[in-house]
Amino acid sequence: MIARVLLGPLLLWQGRQVRATALRLPEAAGPRAQPGGTLRVLLVGDSSAAGVGAAHQQEALAGRLSEALARRTGQPVGWQLVATSGHRTEQALAALQSAELAPADLLVTALGVNDVVDQVPASHALAALRDIHRIAAERAGVRLSIHCAAPPMQHFPVLPQPLRWFFGQQAARFNAALQAHVAGEPGRQVLHLPAAMQRDAASLMAADGFHPGPRGYALWAEALADQAMTGLGLPSRSMAT
Repeated sequence: MIARVLLGPLLLWQGRQVRATALRLPEAAGPRAQPGGTLRVLLVGDSSAAGVGAAHQQEALAGRLSEALARRTGQPVGWQLVATSGHRTEQALAALQSAELAPADLLVTALGVNDVVDQVPASHALAALRDIHRIAAERAGVRLSIHCAAPPMQHFPVLPQPLRWFFGQQAARFNAALQAHVAGEPGRQVLHLPAAMQRDAASLMAADGFHPGPRGYALWAEALADQAMTGLGLPSRSMAT
């Protein structure tokens, strides 16, 4: 890529500066599993899956998604979270391989940002993502996998220009490769972030300018719940407000 060659030294310097000075928020507090439930979710990912930017798992992606699904189904929803800040897709795969998995109907992955930041070839990340799907199906009984696309990194306030633009371009390329990767595969889908999160990303982010805040997680969860209900063929008993 021409931009990488021409801007390489500047991008490298900016990346080091961001790593050195960025606000580091903790993963959301609270249990990493909610047992039982008529519908069960396995969530695998990085810091966004782990709830960085939210105080507690109940206001992070896992908690918000279980609430949204429970409203739609009228039934309790169980969930399990396998997520660690900083994980690339291959690292998330290793974490899943060593985890004791509960039965699940739905797999949700929130991965890709760290692959983009660390310049991991998309082919490597997507091969690991396929293995995550396979393990979830074989060991947990997952019937549907929804892979969340990378967020619009060109709108991340913590990133200076031109690093912000560069990562935005790389995230868009990753998402295009992800869409092509799952095309024609039954039981695998891609979720692109809701339009509001694409349009108003900065206002929905946490104080670190890199992760969603509670409002962002809530919007993300509602979009996931809608797609999961359709993908699993479940009737909706009540609409989200």
